[in-house]
This record gives sequence, structure tokens and C-alpha cells, in this order.
Amino acid sequence: MLLEIKDISKNYGEETVLKSFDFSFDKGNIVGILGPNGAGKSTLMKIITGYIAPTSGHVLVDGKMMSPSAVDVKRLIGYLPELNPLYDDMYVPEYLTFVAKCYGLSNVKDKVEDVIERIGLSMVRNKTIRQLSKGFRQRVGIAAAVIHSPKLLILDEPTSGLDPMQLIEIRQLIADLGKDSLVLFSSHIMQEVEQICNYIIILNHGNVVVSGEKNALVEQYGSVENLFCQTLK
Repeated sequence: MLLEIKDISKNYGEETVLKSFDFSFDKGNIVGILGPNGAGKSTLMKIITGYIAPTSGHVLVDGKMMSPSAVDVKRLIGYLPELNPLYDDMYVPEYLTFVAKCYGLSNVKDKVEDVIERIGLSMVRNKTIRQLSKGFRQRVGIAAAVIHSPKLLILDEPTSGLDPMQLIEIRQLIADLGKDSLVLFSSHIMQEVEQICNYIIILNHGNVVVSGEKNALVEQYGSVENLFCQTLK
């Protein structure tokens, strides 16, 4: 199994933000993580990436234990946080070259050219990141997250603030990336999750309130929006 989460809990002082969380997935899945603000979605993603440690439990990525110091395990993961961190003064190929070198990749020039083509950045390759629209900035963030061919891709609100056309393009991009890796992403857009996910997890106050195959849940509730509203009453 590519990702295994075993009895994860996270406390901040006396506040518990994740409670006994368990799941496992293999590659080829796109998992939508839903929940209201403060449900624990971002905390869960930070634990999976090794950015923070859980209070109890553990995470295995490709059979290897994750921890804040597990650099070899972190190399298996691509991560786009909600606030996409970019260097605005850099040109697109320059920034992606910088990221590739941080990963210690060989054939950096070829890797950069490949990801520019694959993620649809060719038309903005001669622009600085500051000059890009929100949609293309998100594409640059995704390109940086996948340039090292991660087995696990984690996207935190990747379509937040995009216009309708940008939404369609990024959704298709996520669907394509999910064919060769495991994708976890959080979103507040129910239609988005319904369109591209094959598995859904809904969190509330750190608890899993729903977890299951998307098709079965939609058949039962009629839509992901109905599922979300009814389970969080």
C-alpha cells in the first residue's frame, strides 16, 4: 500500500484537532478530503508530508515511516500548500530549475522542459511569476510539486480563487496526474470533488464523519453536496 495512516491523533495543548484517524490507499486513486474550516484537513496534510509530527500514531509512505526528519520519505511526496509559495521575481523555467536542483535531480534541463510541457506552461515560459494569472501561478505550484515524479501528490485547496475556465483546466490536470500516482486534495467545491475523485473523506472537528467510494456515496445521497450537508447537520 502506498499510503498508510495508523491511528493518527494531533493535539495542540488541550485541543484535539485530529482524533484516531486511519486510512490506506494505493496509487491510481484521487481522494477528496472535505470538511468545514477548522475540521483538521490542513493538519492532516501537514502530518502526512512530515511538516509536523502527530501526537500519536504514524504515517507510512511506500512502507517507510514518515517523520519531520525523514528526508528520504519526503522525496516520495509532492505538496502544494493552500498558500502557494513562489518566488515572484523568477521566470518560470528559472524557478522550476531551482526546485529541481533542491531535489538533487539529474538532467535538470530535461526535467524542467518536460514538466513545463506536461503542466501546460509553455505559453508563459518567458514571463516572471509575478506576471502570471492566479491559474498559471497554481500551475507553476503543481509543476514544482510533481517535477521529481512523486508517488504521492498532496494538494491543499488547489483551485481556490480560480475563474471557471481555470477551474476546468486544473481539474483536468489533477485527473491526469491521478492516473500514475496517489492524489489527496482538499476542496470546498463539492462539484469538483464529485467530478474527479473516486474516494471521499469528510472531516468535522477532527473526526471522520464519512469515508467511502464516491460512486456509492453519490448513489446513496444523490450528490456530494447533499452528502456533505446531511452528514454535517
